[in-house]
Amino acid sequence: MQRLLGYGSIDQGNELSMTEVSRLPKPVTASWEWQEAGSCRSLPTDMFFHPENERGPRRKAREVAAKAVCGACPVIAQCRAHALSVQEPYGIWGGLSEDERTEILSRAHRRGIYSVSPSA
Repeated sequence: MQRLLGYGSIDQGNELSMTEVSRLPKPVTASWEWQEAGSCRSLPTDMFFHPENERGPRRKAREVAAKAVCGACPVIAQCRAHALSVQEPYGIWGGLSEDERTEILSRAHRRGIYSVSPSA
């Protein structure tokens, strides 16, 4: 057999056989199944994502209401971990606002931590 760019090998019949299955993408469904159990699923998205130019008391009230939903959510840890790992720029995720996530990521970066745990 002959190696082909480190991804597989060609056998005598010139067929490519994959040898490094660990490099293959994982099933997408498993990565997102936690969202099915989210308490926010049946709620309007504008509860979690601010409309353009929303400021002051109105924004604070919306964030408090959204965070209350998150506080009772069975998948808050997975949601928070996702938002931090992909650096989600908008909305309330895992009970954290945009500014709170930015602060957590900034603190982690200053400390030289490049993978942030959900409880950070």
